[in-house]
Amino acid sequence: MPTSSPSPAPAPDAGPPARLSNRLGLGLMRLMARLPLPWVRALGWALGSVLHVVATRRRRIARTNWAACFPDHSEAERDAAIRRHFVFFAQAWLDRGWLWEAPAHVVKRRLLLRGDLEALEGQAPTVIFAPHFVGMDAGWTALTAHLSRRFCGLYAEQLNADVDRWMAEGRQRFGNPHVVGKRQGLRALATALREGLPLYLLPDMDHGERDAVFVPFFGVPAATLTSLPRLARLGGAQVVPVTARLVPDGYEVTVHSPWADYPTGDVTADTAEMNRRLEGFIAEAPEQYYWVHKRFKTRPPGAPAFYLM
Repeated sequence: MPTSSPSPAPAPDAGPPARLSNRLGLGLMRLMARLPLPWVRALGWALGSVLHVVATRRRRIARTNWAACFPDHSEAERDAAIRRHFVFFAQAWLDRGWLWEAPAHVVKRRLLLRGDLEALEGQAPTVIFAPHFVGMDAGWTALTAHLSRRFCGLYAEQLNADVDRWMAEGRQRFGNPHVVGKRQGLRALATALREGLPLYLLPDMDHGERDAVFVPFFGVPAATLTSLPRLARLGGAQVVPVTARLVPDGYEVTVHSPWADYPTGDVTADTAEMNRRLEGFIAEAPEQYYWVHKRFKTRPPGAPAFYLM
């Protein structure tokens, strides 16, 4: 579950003006469920084009990330790629309206699930490696909507109660998933794995040095969570990558074959291998990866700051 689920306690109330604004925003998102998909994507193109201009801080972050990961690209190539990224980002955000509100048959028709589906059959303990592509919510929805197996997702509470409720209900719409709060730790996740619930895990962001090691990401040392190999080892689980690619008629969600001989027991080497394989997935749709995150925010001891802002 892409880092959200029902809150165990109400989120903070920001007051009547904020509540009205949030409810208007949610009303707009629910409208997306009623519109033809080409209209939604056109609105996403317009929104993404505007965000590329006005969201200067996020644009600088994305440009810095891209320059570090693709140093051979010219400035013009980088700028064009970042513009496309903002469009994909906005389109995927508006797509959440129909993912969570449109009739079930519409959602399933727009989500093509393909690849090694046999890897998710049966009851074998499984950790699903779901990288932060813009379509990560579509990937989760495709699995829970198309497959009969019950899945497990990790939850991070949203600050606004209305948004938290909407996102939680949307992400639990299909398949009656099992939800584990982030505060419950690895033990609760390992228990779910041993009980046969595939865990949808997104471990490829920079969350600081805690539970992380510095391993290369496109040749740059990056603080990377070790949760994928650790959970796979704790739960005796196979690792099955799932990637989602935004396409004109919805999303193509691919279940990749399980990684052989993984994990090895060497946490640092296994985490580095995760990043190496992630680079291959990114190469297939580079503009759809989540470049607006400060992936290199945490630096090795003595290294200079990466983002000059």
